[in-house]
Amino acid sequence: MATLFSTLISRSLNIPATQVERTIGLLEEGATIPFISHYRKEVTGGLDEIAIGNIDDQYSKLNELKKRKETILSSIEEQGKLTPELKKRIEESWDATEIEDIYLPYKPKRVTRAEIARKKGLELLARIVMMQKENDLSMRIHSFLSDEVKDEGEALQGARDIIAE
Repeated sequence: MATLFSTLISRSLNIPATQVERTIGLLEEGATIPFISHYRKEVTGGLDEIAIGNIDDQYSKLNELKKRKETILSSIEEQGKLTPELKKRIEESWDATEIEDIYLPYKPKRVTRAEIARKKGLELLARIVMMQKENDLSMRIHSFLSDEVKDEGEALQGARDIIAE
């Protein structure tokens, strides 16, 4: 992976891959950017602080992207929708925007409180409350109580969530 990262960073910053690889090695050992630029010029081929900082930034971004790709792959795998072609596309791409675009159709949707209330069957109650034509609302609410909706307060809160959405 370090060689791939070195190649990608080398192309991006127009710095020879060997210099990038050696600089990454020093950074991974815990050396700071000023230390490398002042005392390890022979290892980096004379790169200055700016170039070393750029390499460090690119390397950090690639590591974060690698972690994101792993998360995306496991998410799609859990859904049972990971095909060999899709896996290959994600693994071969190193463009964050492209990876997120590939993932978008597989990204789990957020479940809102209104969505939960709809699943409990409270959408009709929300409509009744919005129309404000019911004289005895508490009596009407009782028809919406079930195993999932325990009391009037929960039913009304679900209706409010749907209305608010």
